[in-house]
Amino acid sequence: MGVSGCGKTTVGALLAERLGLPYAEGDDFHPVENIEKMAAGIPLTDADRLPWLDIVADWLGAHQRSGGVASCSALRRPYRDRLRAGAPTTYFVHLAAGREELLRRMTGRLGHFMPTALLDSQLDTLEPLEPDEPGVTLDALASPTTLVTESVDAWRADHR
Repeated sequence: MGVSGCGKTTVGALLAERLGLPYAEGDDFHPVENIEKMAAGIPLTDADRLPWLDIVADWLGAHQRSGGVASCSALRRPYRDRLRAGAPTTYFVHLAAGREELLRRMTGRLGHFMPTALLDSQLDTLEPLEPDEPGVTLDALASPTTLVTESVDAWRADHR
């Protein structure tokens, strides 16, 4: 989880590969209207996000027994609660980075619909994981392979 540019897709795909699990890119579940809105620089509302979150939750729920990794912004506690409602064992890995690094990464991406103009709205919306939420916050400045190892180690430590 995290704002645009934090590395969700890269780390999520590598994590799924390391664990031998299916991977889902949350952006692929957005309806066309959401993508068009974001591409135009218009932040999504809760009304836009909730049906999308339900689709991601359904995917997570369908993979709960066998396991799966999905990247999803999950910026607010209520969004994460909604995901857990569909998949109660969901464990979040929040990839956190400063605005300047996120902006640098977003500027360097090719072919992504999310404009840099929406970064500040995402940062304003972001609610970090709370102590009672299952998950870990990691420094997104670490290498993707380090983040994968840290994610696995954190999950294992929390599930002893």
